[in-house]
Amino acid sequence: MSLDALKTAKKVIGVKQVTKAVSKGMAEQVFVAADADKRVIQPLIDLCSRQNVPVAEVPTMLELGQACQIEVGSAAAAIVKEG
Repeated sequence: MSLDALKTAKKVIGVKQVTKAVSKGMAEQVFVAADADKRVIQPLIDLCSRQNVPVAEVPTMLELGQACQIEVGSAAAAIVKEG
């Protein structure tokens, strides 16, 4: 799934919200920023690995934020299941 999918898909933004979505089995695809603090995103990446949720790396937090159509950067975002 590409970064463009974030523009139109149902999504959650931010490490805490994405972690909740993955824990509840609602996340279809997770995106993390390569320039985000590894201490912040590594537990999320590990959780995705355990839950078999695909993780895509985006070069920068700013790029991820723009893909989510927000004014600030984001360390993580996820596309969640409809319904």
